[in-house]
Amino acid sequence: MELNNDFCRQFGIRYPIFQAGMAGGPTTPELVAAVSNAGGLGTLGAAYMEPAAIRAAIADIRGRTSAPFAVNLFTVPMEDDNRRTAEVQRVLDSIRDDLGLPPAPPQAVQTPDHLERQFAEVLEAGVPVISTAFGVLSPRHMELAKTAGMKVVAMATTVEEALEAERAGYDAVVAQGSEAGGHRGTFNVDAHPMGANIGTFALVPQIADRVSIPVIAAGGIMDGRGMVAAMVLGAQAVQMGTRFLTAAESGAHPAYQAALLASTEESTVLTKAFSGRPARGIANAFVQEWNQSGVEPLPFPTQNTATRDIRNAAARQNQAGYMSLWAGQATRMLKAGQSAADIVEETVRQALEILES
Repeated sequence: MELNNDFCRQFGIRYPIFQAGMAGGPTTPELVAAVSNAGGLGTLGAAYMEPAAIRAAIADIRGRTSAPFAVNLFTVPMEDDNRRTAEVQRVLDSIRDDLGLPPAPPQAVQTPDHLERQFAEVLEAGVPVISTAFGVLSPRHMELAKTAGMKVVAMATTVEEALEAERAGYDAVVAQGSEAGGHRGTFNVDAHPMGANIGTFALVPQIADRVSIPVIAAGGIMDGRGMVAAMVLGAQAVQMGTRFLTAAESGAHPAYQAALLASTEESTVLTKAFSGRPARGIANAFVQEWNQSGVEPLPFPTQNTATRDIRNAAARQNQAGYMSLWAGQATRMLKAGQSAADIVEETVRQALEILES
């Protein structure tokens, strides 16, 4: 087993480490560039970004690194479902009251669908790698990406999803285990209302045995031990998200980072309360109040848009209890303020020490 393997050469990186494309602010241009400069693949989580903001972030990243990097987008259409909005807003209004916010206005929730323009920005910028969550690119988007010479990576939570990605023409697939923080990448949440939740080290070998494209292991991997274990099971690389949330270059709110550093392997839950799609995060006052209401969240993206003012106000007020504190299950292994380069280098060093012992 070698770390600078064929997969690394295929993606133009030194080490088989992807930084997860965490949407919502943690993946600053500084973080993305730092990971890429250290030999991994930094990823901009651009799913919620305005197209102009994506363009500016890509330019910023390019001003900081000449190494390859990725941009992550959601493939699901942003179609709102307002059939139960009044019921949901009543619950959210009680939470708004906790933060001193006014009740929600009576009009329907509206979520802009920027996917076409987001994709166009990524394509025009000639980004080396595009990664996707919640499904696969349309055939038209895939053809455009391949014509532009992009590498395309999908997230999968089951073997069948990985096979679908391979059939769609993806160059690699992220096997996202249930330990992973943030949104489950499950394609069909009607079939899996809380996401498909197979553990990383059960999922990786089963996907590796069935697909011919490279597998990237994700979920609970925080150091060189996890990297080596994943690669023994058939992965060619690892993806780490939570590990970078407390990096010096992270854009995660200070209160969010403090909650991460105070958490344990027992702190996280799967919830749809913030966005309408299942995601793993630290259980806090928002999750508890929502669960006590007994009300089903609106589907994604409507629930996500409906809760945005609460999350934004919580950030302004340093109230971690009302933020979406996405995190995986290995948070005891986090370190405060470590640079992204040090995280990459430490992970590689640990892995090499194991392989050479």
